[in-house]
Amino acid sequence: MNKNELRAKYKALRSKLEDDQIDDLSLDISNHLLQLDIWEKSFYHIFLSIQKQKEINTEFILHILQGKDKNIVVSKSDFKDNSLEHMLLTDNTILKVNQWGIPEPVDGIPIPESKIDVVFVPLLAFDQLGNRVGYGKGFYDKFLSKCRTETIKIGLSFFSAEEEIEDVLPTDIALDFCVTPQKIYDFSKK
Repeated sequence: MNKNELRAKYKALRSKLEDDQIDDLSLDISNHLLQLDIWEKSFYHIFLSIQKQKEINTEFILHILQGKDKNIVVSKSDFKDNSLEHMLLTDNTILKVNQWGIPEPVDGIPIPESKIDVVFVPLLAFDQLGNRVGYGKGFYDKFLSKCRTETIKIGLSFFSAEEEIEDVLPTDIALDFCVTPQKIYDFSKK
């Protein structure tokens, strides 16, 4: 399937999920993440869930990161150039939901991409090769292309991998892992 077909398919599948299912599946994903050898790093970038899109509830992962006393980085979107500005999440960070339903920091301490060790990547679908389909604006591909090559990219998905995404572009950045409620996909050994 191509990206547009996959977007439609997985938006429809997500729309059928109830809130308690989302929480249960999100907790399973968080528990699987604990099996990965990523917890000795310092800076972890995480997306804050868009509830109306029925995204994975990342609060469970936030609690893990806070419990391990890690530096947590969140983004603010710039829809003029489809870029992300990254800020340290602290006790004083004020979050506000923007017009697209994305919780974002109002302001804060900027963190350059070069400092980020691990990125938890939102997605709608992914394939057996670690390619992903997002919402189609390219925010994360731009962001990930600026990270160090050793930055670990971890997709989070309620659903299992598709065989192949047909229309992958050279600018698409592949995942190192994708974690679902059922299993961990490891693409890092390609």
